[in-house]
This record gives sequence, C-alpha cells and structure tokens, in this order.
Amino acid sequence: MFDVQREELMWGDRKLVLETGKVARQADGAVIATYGETSVLATVVAAKEPKPGIDFMPLTVNYQERAYAAGRIPGGYFKREGRPSEKETLVSRLIDRPIRPLFIDGWRNDTQVVVTVLTHDLENDPDIVAMVAASAALTISGVPFMGPIGGARVGYINGGYRLNPLVTETKEESSLDLVVAGTQDAVLMVESEAKELSEEVMLGAVMFGHKHFQPVIEAIIRLAEKAAKEPRDFKAPENADVEKAVLEVCEAELRAAYTKTVKQERYAAVDAVKAKVMAALCPEGAEKFPAEKVKAAFKEAQSKVVRWNILDSGARIDGRDVKTVRSILSEVGVLPRAHGSALFTRGETQALVVATLGTGEDEQFIDALEGTYKERFLLHYNFPPYSVGETGRMGSPGRREIGHGKLAWRAIRPVLPPAHEFPYTIRVVSEITESNGSSSMASVCGGSLSLMDAGVPLRRPVAGIAMGLILEGERFAVLSDILGDEDHLGDMDFKVAGTDEGVTSLQMDIKIAGITEEIMKIALAQAKDGRAHILAEMAKALTAARPELGEYAPRIETMQIPTDKIRDVIGTGGKVIREIVEKTGAKINIEDTGVVKIASADGKAIKAAYNWIRSIVAEPEVGVIYDGTIVKCMEFGAFVNFFGAKDGLVHISELAANRVAKVTDVVKEGDKVKVKFLGQDDRGKIRLSMKVVDQQTGEDITEKVKAQRDADRAERGDEPREPREGGRHRPPPWRAPPRGRRVSTRDARAGFGRRGMSRTGAVLRGRAIFVAPSRSGHTGRRPGTGRRMPRSPATSQSETLMANDMMHDIFSGQPNLSTTERAVSVALGLGIAAAAAQPRPNKLLSLLALVVGVGLAVRGATGHCAVKAASEHL
Repeated sequence: MFDVQREELMWGDRKLVLETGKVARQADGAVIATYGETSVLATVVAAKEPKPGIDFMPLTVNYQERAYAAGRIPGGYFKREGRPSEKETLVSRLIDRPIRPLFIDGWRNDTQVVVTVLTHDLENDPDIVAMVAASAALTISGVPFMGPIGGARVGYINGGYRLNPLVTETKEESSLDLVVAGTQDAVLMVESEAKELSEEVMLGAVMFGHKHFQPVIEAIIRLAEKAAKEPRDFKAPENADVEKAVLEVCEAELRAAYTKTVKQERYAAVDAVKAKVMAALCPEGAEKFPAEKVKAAFKEAQSKVVRWNILDSGARIDGRDVKTVRSILSEVGVLPRAHGSALFTRGETQALVVATLGTGEDEQFIDALEGTYKERFLLHYNFPPYSVGETGRMGSPGRREIGHGKLAWRAIRPVLPPAHEFPYTIRVVSEITESNGSSSMASVCGGSLSLMDAGVPLRRPVAGIAMGLILEGERFAVLSDILGDEDHLGDMDFKVAGTDEGVTSLQMDIKIAGITEEIMKIALAQAKDGRAHILAEMAKALTAARPELGEYAPRIETMQIPTDKIRDVIGTGGKVIREIVEKTGAKINIEDTGVVKIASADGKAIKAAYNWIRSIVAEPEVGVIYDGTIVKCMEFGAFVNFFGAKDGLVHISELAANRVAKVTDVVKEGDKVKVKFLGQDDRGKIRLSMKVVDQQTGEDITEKVKAQRDADRAERGDEPREPREGGRHRPPPWRAPPRGRRVSTRDARAGFGRRGMSRTGAVLRGRAIFVAPSRSGHTGRRPGTGRRMPRSPATSQSETLMANDMMHDIFSGQPNLSTTERAVSVALGLGIAAAAAQPRPNKLLSLLALVVGVGLAVRGATGHCAVKAASEHL
C-alpha cells in the first residue's frame, strides 16, 4: 500500500530522519522530518493553472503547532487551537524567506506550504526541523523550485559555536541564537539575537551554520532521487522584446524621474512615465503587447535604471553615496503623561515610540508547546497606511508587523536590566508615522531612546541600520541606510542592530540565489560605521537612562520573605492580601520564590504595604518598644495589637507600676499605648509590658521602675528580689513537669499529674512548683499516692506566676525546713495568692491566713515564711 522512502543521517549528535510515501499522499509533496523525538509534517500543493491578473508569486507558508505534540490540551473555552500564535507567524516567515527567491521567475500558480508539528520532545526546537521538512517537500513536489535549501541553528557557548543547541542551552547558556538558511553555494537568510557579539563572531556563526547544513541538503537530494515527482511543464515567460520596447520609450525620462530626492515628487514623476509607456505600447484597441507584460516590463525597467545609476556613478536615488546615512533628528519626552517617549526621524522615515512600565500583573502569559510562561518585555510595531500616504485596511497586526516588531524586540532585549534589578513589566509601542525604508530600525533607535526617557537602566543605547545590495555579475555595491525603492529594487535587505560594544540582532533576506562571505563581511563592516554614526546622533538627545522614573510611572519596591510565610501574607482565600491592597492602594505580586513586588505611583502607599507585610513575616525583638492598640480587655490583662497582625498580652501586673485592681481602670479598648516586648512564655504566648515604658515619650523606664520597687521594699524592711529576666523574676531552678506522657511512680510520688500538676503544688526535695490545672479536668495526682485528686477551683496563669514568685521568696532564706513545714507554707501561700488575685480581694480569707500563720510562729520558720508571704502579697 505504501511506497515509503527514507533518508537518515547523524546531524549534530542526533539522528535526522526524512520519510515520504506514507502520509498525505494526495499532496504534491509530503515529508515527515524527525530530529531527536521532534517530528514535523510538511506538505506542498501548487495549483495546476496560474492565477490571472497578478504580477507576484502567490506563495503561502503556514506553520502550525498542535498542543497534542507536547501532550497538552489547549487552553481557552473551546479547547482547540485558534488564530496563529506569534511564534507560528514568525516561523512561517522564517520558512518563506529562504524558499521564495528559489522559485523560477514568472511562476504565478498558487502554492501553499503547510507545516504541522506532530511531536515535540521539548529539547529540539521544531522551527529548524520544519524548515528542512518544507525544503524536502518542495524538492520532491515537482514545482519549479531551484532548491533544496538547508537550515541550522547556531549557538555560541563558552567561546565556541554549537550546532543546533537544545532549547535549554539556547535560553540559559548561549550568548547567540542564530538561524541561517541557504543553498549549497550561498546564504539566503539569517535571523539572530546576540549579547553584544562582534561582527567577526557573527559572520563566523553564519559560515559555521552554512557549512554544517550541507549534509542535510545532500540527504534531501538523495531522497528526491528516489521519490521526486515529475517536474511541472513550466517555462519562464520571455519578455525581452517587451522590456526592450519599454526602455526605448521611457529610459531617459525614467532616469530623470529618479533624480528627484523627494519621495512624493519622484513617485509622481514615475507614474507619469508609466502612463506614457502604457499609452505608447497599449493604446485602446491597438495593443502592441499585453498590458500585464508591459507593466511587468516597466517594473523591470525601473530596477535596471536605479541599479545602473548606482553601479555606474555611485550616486543613489536621493543623491547620497553608498555609505552616507540620512539626516537624523532625535527627540525625547514628546508626550507629557507617557512614562517614556521619543520621536526618531531619519530622512523620510519617522517613528513615534512610547514606553510604558507596569507591574507583574501586566506580564504576558504565553501558551507554548514547552508550557506556559510569562514575558516581561513586549514590543509592538504598528504600520498604518497613512505612513506611506495611502489608504488601506486597519485591523489586527499582519505578518509583516509582527516580524518587524520581533526584530526590534530581539535588538533591545539583550541590554535590558535583569528582573531582580528592575522588576517592571516593560511595553514599547512603535507607531510608524512616516516610512521610506528601514522603519524597523527606526523602531530600534526610538525604542532605545523611549526606554531611557522612562528611566529604564539600559546597559547601553541600541541603534539599528538597514543595508542593501546591488549585484550585477561581478559588480556589486553595498548601500547604507537604504530607501524604500532601494529595498524594493535591490538584491538584499540586511539589518544590523547593536551597541557600541557589539551586535545584538542581525537579519538578512536575499532576493537572489545567495551572497558570498566577502559581501557579508563588507556589509557588516559598513553597518558598524553607520551604527556608530547613528548612536552619536541619538546621544544628542539622551546619552543614558534618566536617574528617576517618570512622574506618572509606578514605583515598585521588592522584598524577600520566607517561603513558609507566603501563606500568612496571602491569608485564607486571599483575605489578608486583599485587605492590604484595599487599604493601602498598592498592587502586590508574590512569587513562589518569596519575592514580593509592591507597586504604586504613591510612595506612601508602597511604604504602608511594605511595613504591613514586614510586620506579618518578621518577628518582634525582645526589649524593643512598639506602638500598639488595645484590642480587648480581660480580667487578667489587656491584649494589644502591636506588630502588624500580632497581638500580645499585657498582664494586669504589667499595666502600671502601682497595683491595679481592674484592667479598665488603666486602659480601654481602642487606646493607643506603647509596649515593650518581653518575649514569649513556655507556650509561645507573647508577653508585653506597659509599666516599663513612659507612655508619653516612649522611653524605656525599666531601671526607674526597678529602683522604685527596691526602694519601696527597703522602706518596708524586705530583702530585695532577685534580678529580673525579660520583665519577670528570675525563674526558680526547679524543672518543668512532664507533659503528654504516662506518669511514672517517681513522678507520681513527686506530685506530677498525667497532663499537669496539682494546684496545691508538689514537694520534692525542698523545691515547690505551681502550675495551672490540666485540660483534662483533674488537678493531677495526690503526692506520694498516685491517686487522682478532686477538681479544685480553676487557677489562672496569673495565680500560678504569682505563687511561683512567692515560693521563691519564701524559701530563699529557709533551706532547712522539713517536708511538713514546707507543705504548710505552700498551702498558706497559695491561699494568699488566690485571695490577692481576685478582682475584689477577699480580705477575710487573707486575714484568716495571716492569723493561722502567726499562730504557727511557735514553730519558727514555717510561721515566718507564711507571714512574710502574706505581708508582701497583701
């Protein structure tokens, strides 16, 4: 059923396979090319009859990527591929440009090349494979194609050229991304982006690629020898007699018309000559030649006149010599409210270029076969019909506009600052307001100026120039800064962009069978001189980026937060970050790496959002005084919001230097206070103090409070307390009770409970510990028995802390008390502490405890300790 023909070769350490005869057999030519595991199907179909009424070759190239090639389903509502993406358009042009010059002159049959990506291994870019497949399909199709061509990608890694680098190598390691295509004898097309490489390196890359795609051309020829169809019966039309008659009528007048330097005057003169030719050779009812042939011959006559003038005299259409650049005028800041703007005028070509800065939210999401990624630099090129004095369709950008915009994008991108230094999304729009050649290079120059006007710190300014070529046999002339007519009637469009340090982008299209290395070398050297001249003219307007962003540009502040804090900044369902945005008015973008970008035109909004986020992710410092707000008052203290979203407790004993009976006597909800961060307790709760801070000045008065307390104790005749640590008395040297594990016999004898310890304390070798009741509802085990004790009234944290402090004071001077004496003192102390901690102290209970303590004075130390505790805490 299938007559399958294959050709295989090792190319750049990977296998390239060309196969035909199995798929798309009704097309004139169909080839599946596989490189690595990337496969592309290319088909060619040409109409059987020429298309009437046209004077150009009707060639269409459609490159299309299918999501299934990478195992993906397209996004969007319809879940299928729609309009061509930017890459599809660019690759279509990439294939069209080298194959178009190789069709025989006069071919007017509709010809369509369709290239479909079938599989993509995410390592080998399909564009080179598509170009090879299209060349092979054209070669075996039988259409009058004077190929085949080959193509290759060239990288420059660690000072050496790399043939067909992998996708990751091109993006991460290579300083050059160059695609070159051509025949066995010459180069036809170059497209590249470089990181300021020299002309010698660029030319070397072109010749390296030309050399290494020769095996591919040979493989295509071998495949064609086995599978090519019979050539179409087509002969190029003979127009020699028509061209001779046209030149006899109009040569002198046509030469005179092309001496006019103003474009509109020249076009008017040429149209008059054309009308004269049509009247002479195609009079109504007595035509000497068909009108279509006369028109084609007149275009050929135009080309010959222009080319002969340049080669014979060295004088160009507008009077310049071959190396002179047209007059240049650069202006910046022409649009007052734009972030950056420039008007670049070179002769009759003019570009109004505007730069706009945005945030991370403005980045473009690009859905590619390799996956979805974001692009922070955008450059859009618009070519309205009024720019050439014509009317025309206005709509979405065409292939030419997309291609010219991408060329300018490649030229500027290598000098942009990295995202971590300049975290803005950048969009440049080039409006071509006048055009007479090289509008894409005007976009490069204007784009560079507008970015510097916006304050974007470019590494260096970028300029571009378009070179042309006139080639007649052995004679040739390389033209700098070509006009539209020289582009249209010449043999080459060679565009070079770069800085004073090197080339950033190079694009070449050849309209003949190819050019030699010698011509390219001369063109690159001449372009370097022209680029230096243009940069000098641009420097008259602006030499470097402005030190500050434009008045209306957003400001972006970046900060790094721990990745485990991202969830805290975002909040449940985005609640926290929405609140920050709503209250501050700033835009916030958080990346997975923890980089936070805060953007706003108002510096105060950025600062407010920055401080808010910092308060969420940062931790307060012990000993530092913060401003806070009372958010809730409880019996035992007040909760203060003092560090962003953080709240802490000011215990009732820390509200004021004197004794506080009721929290609301000192503070109320909503009060603004100053607090000192004392640290966190063993459960991670934040402890704050107000009494050690002067509420008027914010001064730390810890030493004053301590001195006053010691003075009061001395006045009462009490011994001074131990030094405080973090706002509390130095904790006693006993160990904490075990929690969350089964109680051992030793622990039971010590009085430890399963989840806590008895409220009445534990006596263990002369050391007492007081803790709050456990959550399980019991108060632990009876000391010495391990049996459960009945539940007693709840003991607050304040009571526990107070009892611990009290026990430290009581036993500090009585090391020889017996177990029974200590137990009695513990019970008395706890009773006194419980009474003192009540909102309304029970004076009767306190008095009773005091009397019992005095009654035990006969026993000496026990009564002394109890009386001492009572006198201090009452």
